[in-house]
Amino acid sequence: MTTTTARLLLVDDNEYSCDFLSRRLQRQGYEVTIAADGRVALDLINREPFDVMLLDIEMPFFSGLDLLQQTRQRYKPSELPVIMITAQHESSVVVQAFDLGASDYVTKPIDFSVVTARIRTQLALKRAEEGRRESEERYMLAVAGSKDGIWDWNLQTGEIFFSDRWKSMLGYEENEVGSAPDEWFNRIHPEDRTHVQAAIAAHLQGLDPHFESEHRVHHRDGSYRWVLSRALAVRDSEGKPCRIAGSQTDITTAKVTDPLTGLPNRALFMDRLSWLLERAKRHKELVFAVLFLDIDRFKVVNDSLGHLVGDQLLIAFAQRLQNCLRATDAVSRFHVGHTLARLGGDEFTIVLDELSDHAGAVRVAERLTRALREPFYIGGNELHVRVSIGVALNSTGSETSEELLANADTAMYCAKAHGRGRIEVFGPEMRASAMARMQLETELRRALEHGEFQNWYQLIVCLETGQICGLEALVRWNHPTRGLVHPKEFIPVAEELGLIGPIGISVLRDACRDILCLQQIYPSEKPLTVSVNLSCSQFAHPELVQQVERALAETGLLPSCLKLEITESMVMADPESARTMLHKLKALGIKLEVDDFGTGYSSLSYLRSYPVDALKIDGSFVSGMEQDTQKAEITRTIVGLAHNLGLEVIAEGIETEAQSASLKLMGCEYGQGYYLSKPVDAAAIRDLLAAQPPTSQRSSLDISHRGAVLGN
Repeated sequence: MTTTTARLLLVDDNEYSCDFLSRRLQRQGYEVTIAADGRVALDLINREPFDVMLLDIEMPFFSGLDLLQQTRQRYKPSELPVIMITAQHESSVVVQAFDLGASDYVTKPIDFSVVTARIRTQLALKRAEEGRRESEERYMLAVAGSKDGIWDWNLQTGEIFFSDRWKSMLGYEENEVGSAPDEWFNRIHPEDRTHVQAAIAAHLQGLDPHFESEHRVHHRDGSYRWVLSRALAVRDSEGKPCRIAGSQTDITTAKVTDPLTGLPNRALFMDRLSWLLERAKRHKELVFAVLFLDIDRFKVVNDSLGHLVGDQLLIAFAQRLQNCLRATDAVSRFHVGHTLARLGGDEFTIVLDELSDHAGAVRVAERLTRALREPFYIGGNELHVRVSIGVALNSTGSETSEELLANADTAMYCAKAHGRGRIEVFGPEMRASAMARMQLETELRRALEHGEFQNWYQLIVCLETGQICGLEALVRWNHPTRGLVHPKEFIPVAEELGLIGPIGISVLRDACRDILCLQQIYPSEKPLTVSVNLSCSQFAHPELVQQVERALAETGLLPSCLKLEITESMVMADPESARTMLHKLKALGIKLEVDDFGTGYSSLSYLRSYPVDALKIDGSFVSGMEQDTQKAEITRTIVGLAHNLGLEVIAEGIETEAQSASLKLMGCEYGQGYYLSKPVDAAAIRDLLAAQPPTSQRSSLDISHRGAVLGN
């Protein structure tokens, strides 16, 4: 509103005064309407809007005071200011006019400069009030329309205004939350309360430019919601805070949801579990359980197919779990409530509540296991997943959510230790096993740092001549107090901890160094070779070629003296990537052997198209083949197949002279096993090489003699 558009209503029965005053006001840019009496004026203000009324007290029919009183029944002073026109001797009437709601007054004879000044003042006040009212309306509309809860703390009175949205965010109606600061602070999680109060104090003291805090607030339903609270303080002329106002945003979804799968994360899961434990203390009959799920050998998927495929598998895995749990709800004879969460990596947890009995938890776990056996099709790959599940029941007496989850985790590790793809229910006896497992993990990490792993070797012998032609490197853990620890005890744990890669590099480097040393001490026309097994994670590692190249360069071993052993399952997990990796390794000049042949896919296509040099027949075919003709025929077929493809053959697990003789007759070139030599350390290998005659012409009697010398 501007001066040129202000509308004035002049109410006066004196025609001369009205004409004189209205003309001068119009020259000032005002729009003036004249009413000769109160009835006309009342009709006008009921029909049209005016910005200011100039009202003479002395009026026919009914006085100016009567009109003022009726005007105030319709308009507030801020909506229609009324300036009374009165004679100088009517001071008592002026007081009465102010009591009835007059805004100001001027006296007769009218001083035009005074009346215009009073009009401008009332218009300015009216504009200010309208601006304030519009601002308040905008503020209230913003508050009502905002998804955030608004709070406004008057530090002088100690009262806090909480918007309806602030209250509903926590499950309360408008009239259910008061205005005291404790209405807020008492709802903040006890672990977060001190932090929030300190952050507010720091801002009020000027130490922080604004207040911002993420914390938990108690909801009416008993849960805690994560909120983000932001605020700024209003300060007086001396810089002292007199008010602080801000917003509260519900960030629970972002704070407690796993971004990859959309499932609840660890924070929300633990809150849910804590709530159930507290409820169980009050209701002893409550039956619930925690399931801890871990995808077996998930690291192999990441290492061989890449993390993108791994992430897609996790998403599909989570979706299948959700679908299966919904199906469980539908078909069970009992009601199953559940919270499914992803803790991280390939670890998922489920809390099953409202069970009729604890056996119901195992039935749900079995149903999940069956559903997860169906293949996943990710990025053109058919992936078969096995899952190990640990079950912890609330009847085990766990006092905290962390303890109950740890019990389920322990049961899951027992499932892995007993063969993977299993379900184990936690029992007190598992605690000792869990502690032993933790100790083993700690000692394994220390062993790698302190160089406690060492290579032992098993002879690879030419079956035709009995000559030692190579060695297979086998890692042993020389424990400072337990002595030698067999690989079966620590290799699976090392794989799960991601330590198998560093251990494998150590084995490779030491094997290259040891074989070069033996070659220098015991030179021969055909240099000794060394075979080193690759783990799945090593084979999938993008820097494997560089690691092999570095080991050869650091030790000076000729590439042709190094043989790397892979399994059929490694190749078939991702045939194209495997083919690329094998060709890169072959380009270094090393030899490639397929270990445990016959126990995996046994695909002829990869033998034709992949650059392998030899097959190692698995010991399960060699063992007992004297009595089992089928085993003997399978072994003979493998030897023939290899020769037709131009590959050499090494037989593993030779335990008797008869087995050695049969393999020799089949045309198998090389053998290894306890009959020929147990795995021994590098010093014993030197003794064996020193005892070997220089001639390459050796008989089967010499082979059996070696076994006798080694105590086989």
